[in-house]
Amino acid sequence: MLRTRGAWTFLLPGFAARQPFAMLTLSIVLLVQHTTGSYGAAGATAAVTGVSMALFAPCSGRLADRYGQRAVLVPGVLAHALAGLTLTALALAHAPLWALFAAAVPAGASVPQIGPMVRARWGVKLKDSPLMTTAAAFESVTDELTFVVGPLLATALCTTVTPAAGLVTEAALTLVGGLLFAAQKRTQPPVSVGRHARVEHASALRVPGVRVLIVTFLGIGSVFGGMQVSLAAFTEAIGEPGLNGVLYGVFAAGNMVSGIVCGAIAWKVAPQRRLVIGYTALALAASALWTAHSVLLLAALGLLVGMCIAPALITGYTLVEGLVPAGARTEAFTWLTGAVALGQAAAVTVAGQLEDRLWDGAGFLVPMTGTVLALVTLVTLRSRLAVRPRSRTVARGVSHRAASAVD
Repeated sequence: MLRTRGAWTFLLPGFAARQPFAMLTLSIVLLVQHTTGSYGAAGATAAVTGVSMALFAPCSGRLADRYGQRAVLVPGVLAHALAGLTLTALALAHAPLWALFAAAVPAGASVPQIGPMVRARWGVKLKDSPLMTTAAAFESVTDELTFVVGPLLATALCTTVTPAAGLVTEAALTLVGGLLFAAQKRTQPPVSVGRHARVEHASALRVPGVRVLIVTFLGIGSVFGGMQVSLAAFTEAIGEPGLNGVLYGVFAAGNMVSGIVCGAIAWKVAPQRRLVIGYTALALAASALWTAHSVLLLAALGLLVGMCIAPALITGYTLVEGLVPAGARTEAFTWLTGAVALGQAAAVTVAGQLEDRLWDGAGFLVPMTGTVLALVTLVTLRSRLAVRPRSRTVARGVSHRAASAVD
């Protein structure tokens, strides 16, 4: 896969450009908690950022499909850097919570969707190749590597330099990495033009299977959000805030390792069945988090939960290749990424309230609830994930066969 012509020209800039995404939520939580003294306020601010990203990410993906990735990325990274610095300044000035919310909206809306854009480029390069599953696994591993490095970097900057250092660094990395990625014009997916453009740009949300995957990814987002707040509260309660990044890194490392294993296996089990099995394991593992009362036990459970996430993510992204027409895949990927962000935002908010009002570790109830509800939906509607023949556009049921005299 890595010998694919032109792959490295977007892989390296793509890795640099997606790194800040793993720092954003945690940097906001640590900064706002420092300035307000409340995990509830910190979680709510981070949640506004996540909701905003979830709502605007599909729009960004659809615009990228229609006008090209570069046209969306360049203004996006500029806006995100400015919004991140504005949010930092308001938090340090002890601005009221509504002002932080107002700044969090553009910060989330302008988050560059680098992961979906890289996946769309793999789709162009590999098309119907069996290597697409490997590419999906590779991208999951890359995402999780950023979630190993990002939280560690954000925690180190916020706890040893200044609470604002995490967001400032995130804004700078987004600007530099995003512009470097946008400069790789040769590998970006072609823009559909002509009389069939309207059909090609049919919304990915019209595909029933995509809607099922969105609910599934909402549950995964609840794990990320619940873990971020609950781990921060747990390490603060035991007087070791520096362990927060380490514990979250262990969780992300489990995800990364299982992603490598998934990419190395030539699967014979249908992806729909793999998703149900993997998600069941995730729900069971997440349901045990709230019982942990020691660092070692929490690290072990976090590693197990992380190992269960990657198979679900990889299988979900792989299913998109068969469910969604090529002209709407970037949008489909951003719907899934946005679902993770929305689930994370809701989880951060609820977990923050639980940590403030109940016992230390109560926030771990959020990943359990989110994954169990998503699993019920997945099992009930799993038939909608059946891959249709590629000769049709599932979104509108319009055939793409060339017109002929017989027709």
